[in-house]
Amino acid sequence: MQKWWTIMLFVMAFPFIYLCMNRVFHATVMCITMNVAIMLVFIYAPNEKVQGIVQKIFYFHVSSAITMFFAFFLVCVASIMYLWKNSDWWDAIALSAAEIGVVFCTLVLITGPLWARPIWGTWWSWDPTLTLTLVLWLIYVAYLMLRIEIYDPNRARFAAILGIIGFVDVPLIRWSVEKWRTLHPKPVLIQEGGTTGLTSAMLLTFLVCLGAFLLLFFYLLRERISIAQSRHALEVLRHEIDEIL
Repeated sequence: MQKWWTIMLFVMAFPFIYLCMNRVFHATVMCITMNVAIMLVFIYAPNEKVQGIVQKIFYFHVSSAITMFFAFFLVCVASIMYLWKNSDWWDAIALSAAEIGVVFCTLVLITGPLWARPIWGTWWSWDPTLTLTLVLWLIYVAYLMLRIEIYDPNRARFAAILGIIGFVDVPLIRWSVEKWRTLHPKPVLIQEGGTTGLTSAMLLTFLVCLGAFLLLFFYLLRERISIAQSRHALEVLRHEIDEIL
């Protein structure tokens, strides 16, 4: 159980770090962490006895999945706040997190088959966990399609509702891994009783990889929110000019 809380505190510390760091320092730390993570994965972490080197995909696959879940959780929270406060800032956060979340969800759907081919003998199986992840990807792609056009409050509200409803799929994915009898492996990082199935070297490597992915997420989020706010300000200015003319 102690390791479970260590991982949770590790994840929860990133929003605070994100708020405290400037862009240059953030980018520098992110690049260093990514390089360290890659070296740990391919040099330091031992090969798994059964799966061999293929198991190393785990570090990227699970880190992408956790970052994806966090991104869509942020979409859900920001969408609720947008509908409540009607604040464009919350809408910018939701849209930005959704775009980045779709990128990480795509990475999950790519790294999963790369692992499955040598282990299962097939690239894809309509396993409940895999299917629910694909559904999650489709939901938030639909969210982004609603926001393709110029800023429209009606589209933003419909997208916010979809962003909230779509998050329901996230606990379903987690529940399917733990409770359903599927081809997808049972949780290795945190098993029943709060223990972990990873060795200390594997756990350290995973935590560094997760840190690198979260640093990347927050860096992209910061930049994307800035772009969204600038774009919205431009649309408002353009609308005011059209009214004057």
